[in-house]
Amino acid sequence: MQPDTHHRRIAEYGGHDFKTACEIIDAARMCHTGLSLDGVPYVLPMACARMGQELLLHGSVASRLMQALAAGTPCCATITHLDALVLARSAFNSSMNYRTVMIFGTARPIDEASEKRKGLDVLTEHLLPGRLAELRAPTRKEINATLLVALPIETFSTKIADDPPDDTKADLDQPVWAGVVPMSTVFGEPETAPDMRFDIDPPGYLERL
Repeated sequence: MQPDTHHRRIAEYGGHDFKTACEIIDAARMCHTGLSLDGVPYVLPMACARMGQELLLHGSVASRLMQALAAGTPCCATITHLDALVLARSAFNSSMNYRTVMIFGTARPIDEASEKRKGLDVLTEHLLPGRLAELRAPTRKEINATLLVALPIETFSTKIADDPPDDTKADLDQPVWAGVVPMSTVFGEPETAPDMRFDIDPPGYLERL
């Protein structure tokens, strides 16, 4: 069965533009990947990154859900950025502004050593740009303990809402505040590990966050 990527509700918010999908993916550090295993639905929160035209996902080789993804179980990876609360004069017309992408398909396992190492490096650098350069290299045991899969960004659907409240004309006379409340992710002050053995200031790339 082929996934249905048509937009039926508020179709003007939807799209299938690859560049738009990549922008939504590249702004994320986490996705939720859904699949069915033995007739039971699962949704996994997973770190993610884009490598070219594929979405990288990784987990433990001991995870049966990761094993199912690597074995070709169909899946759907979803990324959502909540950008604002849209407060109308009624609960019914209140909503949210957001950017989201749903990617459908079958992931392929990345087993070849150099491609796997590259993919894991892409993930590390995407999650925190600048971090990769100062970390020790992963051991063969660590790499072998990790399953890395790539989901093609081919069958997908995007949806973006960025609107003010849309109240009915009758509600405009209600003495209720209406508007948009922007939302964003904010990073806090770095907290040094309690077992830190060196007097090292937090690196510069943390300040750039």
